[in-house]
Amino acid sequence: MPKAFIVKSFTISILKAPLIEPFRTAKGEHKFLENVLFEIKFQDGTIGRGEAAIASHITGETVDGSMKNLRVAGEYLIGKEACDYLKISSALHEMFPDNKAVVCALEMSLLDALTKKWNIPLYRFFGNSCKHLTTDITIVISDLARTEEASRKFYKQGFRMFKVKIGGDFDSDVKRVLIVKKFTPKAKIFLDANQGFSANETLRFLRELNHAKVFPELIEQPVPKEDWEGLKRVTRISKTPVCADESVRSIDDCVRLIREKAAQMINIKLMKFGVIHAREIAQIARANGIDLVIGSMLESGFAVSAAAHMAAGLGCFKYVDLDTPFYIKNGLNEMPQLNCRGVYDMRSAKPGIGIKIQ
Repeated sequence: MPKAFIVKSFTISILKAPLIEPFRTAKGEHKFLENVLFEIKFQDGTIGRGEAAIASHITGETVDGSMKNLRVAGEYLIGKEACDYLKISSALHEMFPDNKAVVCALEMSLLDALTKKWNIPLYRFFGNSCKHLTTDITIVISDLARTEEASRKFYKQGFRMFKVKIGGDFDSDVKRVLIVKKFTPKAKIFLDANQGFSANETLRFLRELNHAKVFPELIEQPVPKEDWEGLKRVTRISKTPVCADESVRSIDDCVRLIREKAAQMINIKLMKFGVIHAREIAQIARANGIDLVIGSMLESGFAVSAAAHMAAGLGCFKYVDLDTPFYIKNGLNEMPQLNCRGVYDMRSAKPGIGIKIQ
């Protein structure tokens, strides 16, 4: 067994970063980023890093619980051969069925270190399908004045895909979407309700927008995650494509969505599935005609870059929603491959994930 690929040690630390403004959705508000950084070291000194993004209001995971599980997982990794990442991944899913962010962090650290050893950027591990990705930009739940200000700013900056968070106050949400459309006339509009509506409210919301000549590209997770009947009803009746996010948390959920025709798209997030299962779900979905969005939780540029590598390597994502670096103070400083217009140029990616963590 080559010593170069054997895990020798690990460290765990808190990763904090201030946001430029509160990140508000129908499910809550974040004023700063607080995730967990996991780092491994091979016997030859090669370092691999992974991030566990904690979204307690969505997944039920906690920082303290994830740190505890990462310590257990780290001890499990000691002495393991990193090239056995598939076997390790299976074991991690059995160990932490309700803490996928931990699974993601460990898989990410292994793949970061391995691709550094192989001297290739991570996207080459997944394939080599595309060199450029263009992300949308999120307009968070806020007042009308701030919605206009953000829309003007990001449109002037060069963004042409706007994801509007809705699912709060119905009438205010309608007004906010119309404001975004007014000040981004050539942009595509996405909607993300974060489980905030019922099926009837969703259909009424879309009718009001259509009457105002606004036709969104998609609506993401309009109903509570357990309301599969509501999800199917919106998908069946609405002309706006439906993207499932929180409803799909596993391979089994993906298969159910395909079988029941519950939505036309799935939002793939590494933190929901782990890296390896995210790849598998993407492949299963596309093989069955389901479109894909690559997204993220509230993650640092490091984890977001890992998702960008997967999207570039697989090349099967219709939409890219990897904009959280624009909400982190100085978030672009650590990401040379991302420009101010939201374009990822993967040609500049260094071996591994290729991002320095500030």
